[in-house]
Amino acid sequence: MIVTYLEGRLALPRCPYCGIANPYLARAHQLDTNGSGGARAWSVYICTVCGGVVLAASDRGHGGRVSDCYPSLQGLSQHIPERPREFLRQARESLSQPVGAIMLCASAVDAILKGHGLKDGSLYDRIDKAKDQGLITDGMAKWAHQVRLDANDQRHADDAAPLPSQKDAELCLSFALALAEVLYVIPARVTRGVEDSTSPA
Repeated sequence: MIVTYLEGRLALPRCPYCGIANPYLARAHQLDTNGSGGARAWSVYICTVCGGVVLAASDRGHGGRVSDCYPSLQGLSQHIPERPREFLRQARESLSQPVGAIMLCASAVDAILKGHGLKDGSLYDRIDKAKDQGLITDGMAKWAHQVRLDANDQRHADDAAPLPSQKDAELCLSFALALAEVLYVIPARVTRGVEDSTSPA
């Protein structure tokens, strides 16, 4: 958890929605709750750039250190190799520039597939090979092709292609993150789970 406080402005390094650095997250509302989870002060913040809403709480009252933040700014798993992880990080931090974010997502997908031995041919070919080898499902292959095509439109400055929106970039990033999860993070969790279950108590 990033150390920040429940004040008039929430000091986060980046907006969890648009990725802009040092966003101005202005408090729009505050309230207090008291239940089985204890007493907490809550504040609702709005990004003045994209309009995204962040909910933050402190168990030390208004002005106290933030104990909960939704959505959270989660780091990328260290199970993802450095190259695709860096593409994903940069894509997430540049969602407010959709053209660049989409191209970074496509680069991440490319790096992930190459990391699984799919190095020959075009990205289109490698996506199909990943499907044929059972690395990804038919649905994921279709989604991957859409990420690839979106990036091609921007890279080749296709005049007929509409400029992508931030929502388009978010969808591409969702796929790239899901692919990294399926091909790197989940297998690592499974391996760890097997090792933990066979270890003596």
